[in-house]
Amino acid sequence: MSNLPKIAWIGLGIMGSPMSENLIKAGYSVTGYTLEQEKLDRLAAAGGSVASSVADAVADADVVITMVPASPQVEAIAYGEDGILENARSGALLIDMSSITPQTSVDLSRAAAAKGIRVLDAPVSGGEAGAIEAVLSIMVGGERADFEQAEPIFDALGRTIVLCGPHGSGQTVKAANQLIVAVNIQACAEAVVFLEKSGVDLAAALDVLNGGLAGSTVLARKKDNFLQRDFAPGFRIDLHHKDMGIVTDAARSVGAALPVGAVVAQLVASLRAQGDGGLDHSALLRAVERLSGQQV
Repeated sequence: MSNLPKIAWIGLGIMGSPMSENLIKAGYSVTGYTLEQEKLDRLAAAGGSVASSVADAVADADVVITMVPASPQVEAIAYGEDGILENARSGALLIDMSSITPQTSVDLSRAAAAKGIRVLDAPVSGGEAGAIEAVLSIMVGGERADFEQAEPIFDALGRTIVLCGPHGSGQTVKAANQLIVAVNIQACAEAVVFLEKSGVDLAAALDVLNGGLAGSTVLARKKDNFLQRDFAPGFRIDLHHKDMGIVTDAARSVGAALPVGAVVAQLVASLRAQGDGGLDHSALLRAVERLSGQQV
């Protein structure tokens, strides 16, 4: 019998599926629940167990991990008669790895404490590739003792794992991360259009740019998307639109100006309005191409 904690995993999407599978590879017993049957079948094929509901998944778990799209989904699975707080055992650790508002995380931690459940907010960065390769950056908010208990789990999922402060701090850092990523993708997209319209060999140009000060993880990860116009979602525009709303609202609440971020947030919103919300966020290139008079 394994001495490792039993894990319930709620949400098996683009990120959740490979992350839960990495925990199984690390020797953890993982029971999962999500709405799509094919994702449950995938978990079972990887050696996990399948639950019929959130309540069923969390009942015997030592650790509950959630990875769902946004604050409303976190609230839907956390609260209510069939939710995590009513059905997880007292003393369990709830790790929410979704990207949500800092205030939602703070509110969840308070509600969970009343049930004897500890909470960490632990959003991630690194995209689908980082999830598959278990090299995610994990930014955590909560109590240090809970963080230290969760570290072996985080070690199976990521490479850079940092406790950023009290509840909600992980989400605040993730909001800043999404601001940087969006602005970086936008800059890369503008450079791609500029280079192509100038008649430069795009592949050669991106290689040399990535070797200098202009290089970034974003450019390294998204270079092929730009070159091949492959916008199959690793991280959807719809979700980045949600995240830009989070960082914009959070910045307003603390009096921080985001002049460039505000412009990029509008460009993300316009791309979504044009029907590209289901594409990867590297599809910001399509918005630049439209503005530059190209047929997309």
